[in-house]
Amino acid sequence: MMELENPMRRIKISKVVLNIGVGKSGEPLEKAAKVLERLTGQKPSFRKAKRTIRDFGIHRKEPIGVMVTVRGEKARELLRKLLKAREDRLPPSSFDEFGNVNFGIKEHIDIPGMKYDPDIGIFGMNVCVSLERPGYRVMRRRRMRSKVGRKHRVGREEAIEFFKREFGVEVVG
Repeated sequence: MMELENPMRRIKISKVVLNIGVGKSGEPLEKAAKVLERLTGQKPSFRKAKRTIRDFGIHRKEPIGVMVTVRGEKARELLRKLLKAREDRLPPSSFDEFGNVNFGIKEHIDIPGMKYDPDIGIFGMNVCVSLERPGYRVMRRRRMRSKVGRKHRVGREEAIEFFKREFGVEVVG
């Protein structure tokens, strides 16, 4: 059968970003980094505090979180696991108007394939998924950078439909 859909209108996963905010440097931060490395197979990046907050004991430029960005087919497989931890259910408030999806996971041991290690403990994490269409390169390239047109951007309803179709996610709110 002939394909009638415009290939430039197909939605794909641009990236999946996992973030664990520990709130302090040292051993807990190293343990959080181990969790992300076991989950993704990539070395996580440490994030520093932007300003000092005395009440929380946070100093400016002190590492307080770890994050990792996953792209391509690896991102798709990781997202399947992460959605299983949420029982394939997301609230409508997780979707924004630009085709981004954000949700949290309370305990990393809920993710299939992750086991509890008493040396590490339990960490929660934030998951941010960016969706895009072919042609988004125009806003990231160095020469002749341009904007992506409003009609070409991934909207909220399209993102919800994509998650229902590709991952069988149930949007309940």
